[in-house]
Amino acid sequence: MKKLQLIGFVILYTLLSSTAFASVLKDIKGKVIDASNKQTLPGATIFIPDLKVTAVTNNDGEFTLNNLPAKGTYLVEVHYVGYKTATQVVNLTSANSLEFALQPTAIETKEIVITGSLISSTSKRNSASSAVVGKDQLLQPSTNLIDALTRIPGVSQITTGPSISKPVIRGLGYNRIVTLDDGIKQQGQQWGDEHGIEIDQFKSDRVEVLRGAASLMYGSDALGGVINLLEPSTAPEGQVKGEFITNYSTNNGLTANSLMLNGNENGFVWRARGTYKNAYSFKTPTGYFPNSGFNETDLSGMVGLNKSWGYTHLNVSNFRNNIGFYEPTLDANGNFVKEDGDAFTNDDYKNRDLEYPRQDIRHFKIALNNNFILGDGNLKADFGYQQNQRRELDGPDPALFFDLKTYNADLKYYIHENNGWQPVFGLSLDDAHSQNKGTEFLIPAYDTFGLGVFAFAKKNWDKNTFSIGARYDFRKNNGKQLFDDGEELFAPFQNKFSNVSGALGFTHQFNEEWNFKANAGSAFRAPNPAELGSNGVHEGTFRYEIGNANLSPERSYQIDATLEYEGKIVSASAGVYNNYIHNYIYASNNGELRNVDGTDYALYRYGQVNANLYGAEASLTIHPVPFIHFENTFGYVHAQNNTLAKPLSFIPAGTLRNELRFEPKLKGTNDAYLSVGINSAFKQTRVDDVFETPTSGYTLLNAGIGATFNLGKQPIKLSVSANNLLDQKYYDALSRFKPGRFDQENPNLGVYNTGRNITFGLYVPFTLVK
Repeated sequence: MKKLQLIGFVILYTLLSSTAFASVLKDIKGKVIDASNKQTLPGATIFIPDLKVTAVTNNDGEFTLNNLPAKGTYLVEVHYVGYKTATQVVNLTSANSLEFALQPTAIETKEIVITGSLISSTSKRNSASSAVVGKDQLLQPSTNLIDALTRIPGVSQITTGPSISKPVIRGLGYNRIVTLDDGIKQQGQQWGDEHGIEIDQFKSDRVEVLRGAASLMYGSDALGGVINLLEPSTAPEGQVKGEFITNYSTNNGLTANSLMLNGNENGFVWRARGTYKNAYSFKTPTGYFPNSGFNETDLSGMVGLNKSWGYTHLNVSNFRNNIGFYEPTLDANGNFVKEDGDAFTNDDYKNRDLEYPRQDIRHFKIALNNNFILGDGNLKADFGYQQNQRRELDGPDPALFFDLKTYNADLKYYIHENNGWQPVFGLSLDDAHSQNKGTEFLIPAYDTFGLGVFAFAKKNWDKNTFSIGARYDFRKNNGKQLFDDGEELFAPFQNKFSNVSGALGFTHQFNEEWNFKANAGSAFRAPNPAELGSNGVHEGTFRYEIGNANLSPERSYQIDATLEYEGKIVSASAGVYNNYIHNYIYASNNGELRNVDGTDYALYRYGQVNANLYGAEASLTIHPVPFIHFENTFGYVHAQNNTLAKPLSFIPAGTLRNELRFEPKLKGTNDAYLSVGINSAFKQTRVDDVFETPTSGYTLLNAGIGATFNLGKQPIKLSVSANNLLDQKYYDALSRFKPGRFDQENPNLGVYNTGRNITFGLYVPFTLVK
């Protein structure tokens, strides 16, 4: 009932906003042409990210941007297949008509506008080390959202089979990565090894990944980077558009279906999406892994207004995921068997009904995103409420049951650019309350509160951009006391942390082809309640964890630099970074065991060391002729525990990805391709051998074929992709199923990563009203 009341309140607020911020209405017309032959380009997309306004050119290459503010300066981007994306900063006070001349290019069009940083700008004017994954890449076969992002150099994943992935950026994960969805920090149980991201992988049109510390923008937890999920752009005025996605994967029978509709009528915008995924147990090159199936349901929607005073959008989502787990039981021959000793059958493996133990994860979120034109600037105001419920079940009643409610508010005031300067001032608040509702306990119930204020300024001149900013953060954690059978399980604690961080950034465009960017700054992360107060068996990781209420905040000092080149047939980038972290928090096991109900669990204690992480990232794309595309990426991170003079644990191995695509022009089709890819990981021998085992290098062969066909005027995109085509046996360095992590009692026991997997995909974008 409270959820319905909250939804009703924000809907009323949304509708009333149109009168509260009334302003002069302005429409701007324009045209998009080919720069070489001056011919018009029908079907080009024009988008203003900061106003969420979209238009599409008609058959004459003309467009109209409706419901714009009468003043202000905004970045406009224009996309068209086969052409470089064009951007232009437009002053709406003086602009009456626009014309964009696009340059043809053999290089695949890339998203070049970054909105996840404080000020939206082109990648060349943004000093942050960033990458954008567009719709086409997100539609490529992947088991979840994070899996889809690992094609970016520097991005890895901690996996628990194909159903759970946690992001790792430049060697840092867990609470050191911030995920933004609908402009709000995703707040679940990020501290857990086997806790994934509770977000529908199909809901975003593009995802921005900011690599490196971003505490200036997002406060505590943004020590390693930010994953920013952007909602699909609104439909053009007067249109109702949609898409249907369906995939089937042979390895675990994964079926994934998603349907979306969105519309725009005189600035009233709306969107609705439903997604359902279901899979049985996944298969390794040596056989199936029992009870590893999952099913996922996500319903989401948006209603809002795009008007001359700005926009206000209400986003609501309800996510649910059920994931099976298997506690290893072996027969005399070392084969997995049921608890009673019976062998698993093929019907058991392909049964989509999950057995115990399993997880039941639910995440409800409501976010109100606003951008109001006020005075000589814009006020962006984002408000959010989330409820995350995580049940870990050995039977009908949950053993562990975390119920977390979080409230967020984020305000930023942007002063319109003057003489190249654009300042931003911000305030953020978050308030969270977690309860234990299970029969077992791992972390205490807690309350946490955070506040941050910052100032930031950016200066553009000639081919240069300079940025500077500072931020103050305060965080308070209150752990609740708990007695279990008369014994104090959790002692009460209260911690208060504060920090001042700063950042500098610089970019320089040598010419149209060469670009340089660099950053330097400090960041911090406050200990989370799991690190401060854990005391119990974590069923999902099969270990006993003990927190430390005296932990200090992590403090990071980072520098990075990137050189980029974009030519007619070649684009390339190379970057290096160094991140020194004082009081790095980690849980380690030194051979201790804790017996609980007759079972020995490895005992992990939270402590702190000083750490240093440095590495390199590179990409090279070659397009020698229009129908050949050769893409290569490389990423490597070196992580050292300086205090104990040994490597940090659980660091990704170096990776090298190569893909050759043949893109012929076939009659009756668009975007036809045939691809062959090789994904290689180097061996990872830099491990903390007290509680981690090395992993060997491996090379996987992938392939794909696809094209877009037209049934009348309706485009239909079909694809077939094969991953690990040779059914290679391998352990990824970050897999929780590799030897040494899967079973503490038997360090030689492991489960290989997924074997051969062929995925059939169908994507149908459509227009109902035009």
